[in-house]
Amino acid sequence: MTQQIDVAAQAAEVIAHLRNFIKIPVGVSNKHVHLTQEDYDRLFPGEPMNRKKKLNQGDDFASDKLVTLVGPKGTMERVRILGPCRKYTQIELSMTDARMLGIPAPIRISGSIEGTPGLTIRSPHGEITVPQGVIVAKRHIHVQTKDAVLMGLHSGQEVCVRIESAERSAFLDKCEIRVGDDFTLEMHIDTDEGNAVGAGADATARIIG
Repeated sequence: MTQQIDVAAQAAEVIAHLRNFIKIPVGVSNKHVHLTQEDYDRLFPGEPMNRKKKLNQGDDFASDKLVTLVGPKGTMERVRILGPCRKYTQIELSMTDARMLGIPAPIRISGSIEGTPGLTIRSPHGEITVPQGVIVAKRHIHVQTKDAVLMGLHSGQEVCVRIESAERSAFLDKCEIRVGDDFTLEMHIDTDEGNAVGAGADATARIIG
């Protein structure tokens, strides 16, 4: 029994050691909006959501549609809608964006919008006010299912990473793992975090704990 425990512990140590050497691409997410089909149709009646750029995760894409966000303290123009439509409307901001709009946005993982504040979304055709959905996205790493097995990772797990950039490498704690069959290995941080670590196109991350 003791020998079995030792073998399992040694295997976990080897996996953690190997995981430390894997360089994970870092993507910096600018403010954006996800809409339900109903909310999209109210903002852009009769207009298709055209794909402008394919994104790395699943079938996500940056659309050709831009909106204005209206908060208690100000507005933000030319905020891009990401597609395809979802089951919930969600507005992802950096902490700086949220403060400029005057919205006390909590740090949440995408999809966890219960009890979050709302705002007004304006298009060239009209506007809607959503009662909730404004978040600062929690930093996270997308991992493909088979890679998660090899790396000893699981959804909801929090890890510490080292961001390696040209001039401002740094450690970031409490980075959540997200596992999915259609995911591509990539870490997502927002523009505040990206600026803090000097993340350019060549920035990578390593899981260190």
